[in-house]
Amino acid sequence: MAEALIRGFAASGLVDTDSMSAADLSSKRRKAMGEMGVHAQKTLEPETAVGSADVVVLAVKPQDVHAILERIELQKDQLLVSVAAGLTCESLEKTLPPNSRVIRVMPNTPALVGAGATAYCLGTHATEEDGDVVQKLFSSIGCAIQVKESHMDAVTGLSGSGPAYCFLVLEAMADGGVLAGLPRETATKLAAQTMLGAAKMVLNEDEEELMHPGVLKDAVASPGGTTITGLHVLECEGVRSAFQKAVAAASRRSKELS
Repeated sequence: MAEALIRGFAASGLVDTDSMSAADLSSKRRKAMGEMGVHAQKTLEPETAVGSADVVVLAVKPQDVHAILERIELQKDQLLVSVAAGLTCESLEKTLPPNSRVIRVMPNTPALVGAGATAYCLGTHATEEDGDVVQKLFSSIGCAIQVKESHMDAVTGLSGSGPAYCFLVLEAMADGGVLAGLPRETATKLAAQTMLGAAKMVLNEDEEELMHPGVLKDAVASPGGTTITGLHVLECEGVRSAFQKAVAAASRRSKELS
């Protein structure tokens, strides 16, 4: 995820790579960051890793967060942006100096291809200007939406886990194409492009107003046709309900782990 963020920030022109520094224990990751023009080091040395940074992005495993925060010695004029899943702003603030500015962020894996869905919430002392900074940065890797922190578990269950649901549906659609006689590669490509195109129609970026998926669905399903026949099977098999339950269950699990 850190690589995706660096690549997106740099590609947007918001941040020059020579003004970014990173720390990672993986030599492979450090090499990749170095190839992008970012100074990457193995150990966390406050003077070089975060000493002069305006924004510190923490993209590590949740269990490593508090120990790392103690090592990097965050300064009072620095904004901490946490990408660590499940950790609340309050829990982060308790580890940091008083009045530290914290923003919690939940991106998802399509950020790796510049098509991420990111939600973020502001900590107690984060300002509106801090939120604007995060909005601009994470919009460079997809879309970014500010939410209440009480909604972050629902975000995790929907967009955080959502790519896996989409991959499952895509695979199943491709399998159906193979069952109907298509070559595997052709079926997979058609299924993937169909999902991409359908998502773009909902987002309706030219008009800057979302299209309701139900309206778009009905426009495809002509009376007595192939599409409504297929939709009838999906409804009979409880597909709609299964996805609703999956998002709700993943949201509950996120809350349990936080």
